[in-house]
Amino acid sequence: MTAWRFSYYNAKVAAVVMAWPAGIRASYLRTVEAMAAQGADLGMPHTRAMGGGLFEIRAKGKEGIGRAFYCTVTGHRIVILHAFTKKTEQTPQRELETARARLKEVKQ
Repeated sequence: MTAWRFSYYNAKVAAVVMAWPAGIRASYLRTVEAMAAQGADLGMPHTRAMGGGLFEIRAKGKEGIGRAFYCTVTGHRIVILHAFTKKTEQTPQRELETARARLKEVKQ
């Protein structure tokens, strides 16, 4: 089976992920390693389909919750489109809109 490769939409998205607290970042990195080996959609509680080709990585640590939206592109590539620290029960609409706009751009 071919391993999946990761890239970030831009340097700002990568910086947001790397600035997460250690516990959240560790959870994210474990999930990314599993995705590289097993495929883009691990299912709950690690990843979740958001519809229209958009997925989220669900990172959780003692410091809180991080979310990273991603999509897949040809050649076994996963592009991390947007990341944020979750502060409310529901995903903020603004964060979802940012990810969906970037998804459209990447999939053109």
